[in-house]
Amino acid sequence: MNQHSFFYAIEPFVRRLPSVERPKGHVHFKRKLSWTLVVLLLYFALGNIPLFGLSQASVDAFAAYRAFFAGSFGSMMLLGIGPIVMASLVLQLLVGAEVVKLNLSEPRDQAIYQGTQKMLVFVMIAVEALPQVLGGYLLPDSGLATTLGVATGVISLLIFLQVFLGGALIVYMDEVVSKWGVGSGVGLFIVAGISQQIVTGLINPATGDAGLPVGIIPKWIDIIRLQLISFDSIFTAEGIRFIFVTGGILALFTTIIIILLVVLVEATRIEIPLAHSRVRGARGRFPVKLVYASVLPMILVRSVQAFIEMVGAVLASKIGAINTATVTGQGVTTVYTGYSSFLGNFISTARFDATTGAALSGSSPQPVSGLMYYLSPLHGPSDWIPSMVSQNSAGMVDLGFLPVQNWQIVLHVLTDATVLLIGGVIFAIFWIDTTGMGAKSVAAKIHNSGLQVPGYRRNPASIERLMERYIPKVTVIGGFIIGLLTLVATMLGTLGSAGGTGLLLAVSIVYRLYEQIASEQIQEMYPMMQKFFGATT
Repeated sequence: MNQHSFFYAIEPFVRRLPSVERPKGHVHFKRKLSWTLVVLLLYFALGNIPLFGLSQASVDAFAAYRAFFAGSFGSMMLLGIGPIVMASLVLQLLVGAEVVKLNLSEPRDQAIYQGTQKMLVFVMIAVEALPQVLGGYLLPDSGLATTLGVATGVISLLIFLQVFLGGALIVYMDEVVSKWGVGSGVGLFIVAGISQQIVTGLINPATGDAGLPVGIIPKWIDIIRLQLISFDSIFTAEGIRFIFVTGGILALFTTIIIILLVVLVEATRIEIPLAHSRVRGARGRFPVKLVYASVLPMILVRSVQAFIEMVGAVLASKIGAINTATVTGQGVTTVYTGYSSFLGNFISTARFDATTGAALSGSSPQPVSGLMYYLSPLHGPSDWIPSMVSQNSAGMVDLGFLPVQNWQIVLHVLTDATVLLIGGVIFAIFWIDTTGMGAKSVAAKIHNSGLQVPGYRRNPASIERLMERYIPKVTVIGGFIIGLLTLVATMLGTLGSAGGTGLLLAVSIVYRLYEQIASEQIQEMYPMMQKFFGATT
């Protein structure tokens, strides 16, 4: 059976999948904005509905990547947009690389593609939820099971069904925004999640590390009120670290600077003039942005790193020698579990109330040395400042592991920098080649829309030669710049632990959303421009 016959065979099934009806005509901007706000409120509501039956000892397997997956651990939005992103990336790359041959200019093939993508999203929801439930990350509350008189397996099934339902809801919420709202649901949820983390990083009064509030504003109120730092110690190494790292000033400055830099590179572009061959006076411009492939290549880079880290942790826990160490202090019992294999050493942590024995928190196995340590991404200053690395890898000595040396930290930083910079360039090139953003594809779209470049012959070949002057070079430069910005933001930290990748994504999406809103307003003012915008965007 060839590929076409397979996709045509599943066509009746994918067409029956429930979907949001597409508007039959133009949707007024105010109505689009209303639908967008409704979906946004629903997203925040679902993110605050806890999973029934989930134990407090559960582990967030994707805590480091929670920001740009727009999820909320312990709630119905646990998976966030992860399944949508993975399904769309897999299918889009397969079609773009012509592994799956579907002609997306044909209405039937386009409908099959969209239906197959939705079906694949539901598969990805199950693929991402099941391992977390069965692998011991999402633990059932045994006390609740006893109270209800059911087995813990029943509670685990309920947890899976809730996670699956949340994943399904976000699929249709994304569809509502894409068809009836402004922008895309995926972009909206990313911005909402990152914005929430930044606001949390500003005003959250809850106690965090070092016994200080999480939010930088209440944190500095406490620092000044309690006189936690003296004038004499400000200029010492420990004082500088306390102000900039513990106090969060470095994260605040980094967040502001990265936002400004992303806006700058998003606004930097080369605009190629276009004119309509059949409508005199109708003109437009095709923008070749400095960040031509956007920041999506960084999602691909970080997703690959996350996958490698997860596989390494699973393999180490299955085949590695296990050792445990228990440390009790300040009313908390901490149990460190060490895993050792040819991939390196891993440590997982579980914390319990020293008096009652009740579970407080836990973490999945994290690499602390060896191959997987170097391949794991940096998450902030605590991963490269030596004194903070020692604190971050607590339990190594108790488990008999050698502490992390300075040369290992340097090698870890260099490895992550290489992956981000080179990976950003490679994935940017791969992205434009497989998503119809290359010079040849752009030239064909401009030609087919009836537009031409003034001073050039009206044929795809001449337009392609012009695009070849800019698109390949801009793609490489933009991929490198985004990799560099991600590296800087990640190393210096951001407000609310939004992460370098998440912050870049949010700012880029907001900027492009601003451009789209401006375009929508122009179309509202000049209805005759709707067709023109549709042809050139």
